[in-house]
Amino acid sequence: MQTLGAITLACAALVAGQNARAGEIEVLHWWTSGGEAKAAAALKLTLQKSGHRWKDFAVAGGGGDSAMTVLKSRVVSGNAPSAAQIKGPSLQEWAQEGVLANMDDVAQAEKWDELLPKVVSDIMKYKGHYVAAPVNVHRVNWLWVNPAALKKANAKAPTTWDEFFTTAEALKKAGIIPLAHGGQNWQDFTTFESVALGVGGAEFYKKALVQLDPATISGPTMTKVLETFKKVKGYTDKNAPGRDWNLATAMVIKGEAAMQLMGDWAKGEFIAAGKTPGTDFLCVPAPGTAKAYTFNVDSFAMFKLKDPANIAAQKELAKEIMAPAFQETFNLYKGSIPVRLGMKMDKFDDCAKTSAKDFVDTAKSGSLVPSIAHGMAVPSAVEGAIKDSVSQFWNDDKMSVADAQGKLAAAAKTR
Repeated sequence: MQTLGAITLACAALVAGQNARAGEIEVLHWWTSGGEAKAAAALKLTLQKSGHRWKDFAVAGGGGDSAMTVLKSRVVSGNAPSAAQIKGPSLQEWAQEGVLANMDDVAQAEKWDELLPKVVSDIMKYKGHYVAAPVNVHRVNWLWVNPAALKKANAKAPTTWDEFFTTAEALKKAGIIPLAHGGQNWQDFTTFESVALGVGGAEFYKKALVQLDPATISGPTMTKVLETFKKVKGYTDKNAPGRDWNLATAMVIKGEAAMQLMGDWAKGEFIAAGKTPGTDFLCVPAPGTAKAYTFNVDSFAMFKLKDPANIAAQKELAKEIMAPAFQETFNLYKGSIPVRLGMKMDKFDDCAKTSAKDFVDTAKSGSLVPSIAHGMAVPSAVEGAIKDSVSQFWNDDKMSVADAQGKLAAAAKTR
């Protein structure tokens, strides 16, 4: 029979062993409000359940600019966090600096290559090796519609840009603002890329706005895109400059405006206002883009660590991010859809179910394309220059389409 002292020593050894295995993971993110904060808390709880410690490193600011400034100073000083919310080509830019960790062992064990569309998994890799774990998918090319406003104008939800202008004219005559818009360069470009996709199609979009092909940017299809884009502005209101996106969404919720071109984070505003998809509001693909999908994928880059316990915690975090339970919980909070293919969608609303189906279909057809407006397609310097050129055209009524096309071509050469 064991003595009490022996049992106590055995228990102490067991606890010590567990503590030795437990690591700490510091996670930099900017999910600090509403559903985003709930989503971040779900990730924290998931990691803690596996016995590791979570150190929250939240930096407020919806676009993440402040967080990236803080991250740069931490990395330069040799004190990088375990994981940071980074996405798109910025992942490759950080990897080139030699500061990101190789996650291939986790990815292979969990079969990430089979669970992700190739266009997404390629973004998570540097020179063929995983350096980040994807969390979710936001569809950007949505048109949000107030059906009651359309009914007042005896108009219908548009499926093409020609139909959009017909509907917009009817709304204008009924005294309703056709399109709610916020005057910030990323909002201008969210509209622009949906016009480009709807007018030119997925192959044009990829050549012009992902591959930055000079001939395509200077060609006749881009001329038509810019003409259509400028025509859209005529159906926004004069108070749009400087307006935040959620205030534009509120205009649609209240029926002051009938439509908004915005990613599916707008759905959270409708839901928070007690509105029901399909009844109080409609989510339809932006005109002309029903068979295409612009995506914005949030992801966590994993930085190189030295402590074995912290490395184990980091790998556990990467594993849990892609696990079905977390993918469901997180995305129900965030308003996005799981990035992991083959997930059950019975707990999700109709907008999310449509998004998930279209995500799979467009991945197969080759019309799943990265959003430039949301940092998924081109290096940050090029993205900034292109956004600025498009916003200049949007805001300057005297600028010709030819001048705008020239500015866009010059911006695409930024390196």
